[in-house]
Amino acid sequence: MAGDSEIRTRIRDFLLTRRARVTPGDVGIPGHDPRRRVKGLRREEVALLAGISVEYYTRLERGDAAGASPSVINAVARVLRLDDVEREHLGRLFLASSEGGASVRIVRHVRPQVQYLLDALGDVPAFALNKRLDIVAANLVGRALYAPMYDGTRAPVNAAWFHFRNEAAARALWVDWSSVADNIAAILRAELGVQPHDHDLADLIEDLLDNDEFATRWASQNVHRHSSGTKPVDHPIVGRMDLPYESLYLAADPDLSILVYNPEPGTPAHDSLKLLALWARDDTNDQYAQWRTAHNA
Repeated sequence: MAGDSEIRTRIRDFLLTRRARVTPGDVGIPGHDPRRRVKGLRREEVALLAGISVEYYTRLERGDAAGASPSVINAVARVLRLDDVEREHLGRLFLASSEGGASVRIVRHVRPQVQYLLDALGDVPAFALNKRLDIVAANLVGRALYAPMYDGTRAPVNAAWFHFRNEAAARALWVDWSSVADNIAAILRAELGVQPHDHDLADLIEDLLDNDEFATRWASQNVHRHSSGTKPVDHPIVGRMDLPYESLYLAADPDLSILVYNPEPGTPAHDSLKLLALWARDDTNDQYAQWRTAHNA
């Protein structure tokens, strides 16, 4: 469980990295002092622009954020040019420092209705993920798309663990491995802000920190929300596909997200997924029979 000192450290590190990336010119402070030693804004500059005292901002940056009002959070976020996800993350960190953060239930299984929904999407790969990026359910073509993940020994399948702990296989699957790696570390960082006392999440992060690629990204303090975009995949059976994705949320299961890959009909990616679905349904295909047996065991 994260103690007070650890939460203070998280607040400090996040504010330090955000302050370092904002230059005086970004916020309208004229002139350039060649003797300036601080990368980014000084504390007193942030305080002045946010309309708070230097002493108070210094307390905030040291993690003493108990009682910080929404107006103060918004003022600091404005000066540091935080985006919506970063602003929410900062608010969560401040909340954790005073109230212990929000309670999040880690989902390890899905309701039958959720599995029916995934299966009803047919040839569209679809997955249910919990907040730790465990893949707790998938449809048939989804398991075929992520076959290299299911080919490992870890249960449940975890997208972050696969990416950094089975790095060679992940680099073979994801064409833009580095971009996916950036997002995974940032998603976990954001989730840690929501649930700072989650033992399992902390254990996963601790395990991943042994990987230098993850550790470097983790130190950046970046946060990200999985929403939509395109992921290029080099699948071992059907080859290169550029797959648009959407991340959806269920009102009845707020601790789950549904990830759907849905390329436009008539595109090469759409045709490749159709072919992949045929392979996945073919019980005579040795590779997929192996993967399906391993998953259903």
